[in-house]
Amino acid sequence: MGKYTGPLCRLCRAEGTKLFLKGKRCLSDKCSLERRSYPPGARGKRVSFRKSNYKIQLREKQKVKRFYGVGEKQFRIFFKKAAQKKGVTGENLLRTLELRLDNVVYRMNFAASRTHARQLIRHGHIFVNGKKCSIPSYILRLEEEITFKEKSSKNDNIKAMLADVKGLVDVPEWLLVDPEKNSGKINSIPTRDDVSIAVEEHLIVELYSK
Repeated sequence: MGKYTGPLCRLCRAEGTKLFLKGKRCLSDKCSLERRSYPPGARGKRVSFRKSNYKIQLREKQKVKRFYGVGEKQFRIFFKKAAQKKGVTGENLLRTLELRLDNVVYRMNFAASRTHARQLIRHGHIFVNGKKCSIPSYILRLEEEITFKEKSSKNDNIKAMLADVKGLVDVPEWLLVDPEKNSGKINSIPTRDDVSIAVEEHLIVELYSK
């Protein structure tokens, strides 16, 4: 399946929860989910039928995929690697997704959304340990430092953007951010409690274990 190019607010309504895909709009009264909490489509307001176990599991997977902005093929790769690691597979999966560069840039308040973070990364504005990293799916490790390219940090548009998104989201404890220098690093490995979306990851494991 190709990249989704439709209205982002429909995704939140389909999952019945905020996925924070449109930055500040998601925190305002303009949020589509606040105004229309029912699913999109002609039958959105109708009483839903009993959901099968498969559909419940599928919705959990789709919710996580859309929240982090990951495609099906890439999501399967992350799941396969999570299953090969020691520990709980579902928690390993969420931990890996949290450590993606695009997610960390967003969580550090360096971008308005994860989509915006991916754009900044692909355009070469983000450095990891002093070197340009243009791969949004790059998995960060402990003590790795994220900074803006020196030229980008002096750009008026970047400065205005950083001022606009400052304090947009709460920076988790596993990240250490210096807002004055617009830099941050991985202070510790995130735990299950650090995941900001309500998800029952065991359902995803059950779905892929069939």
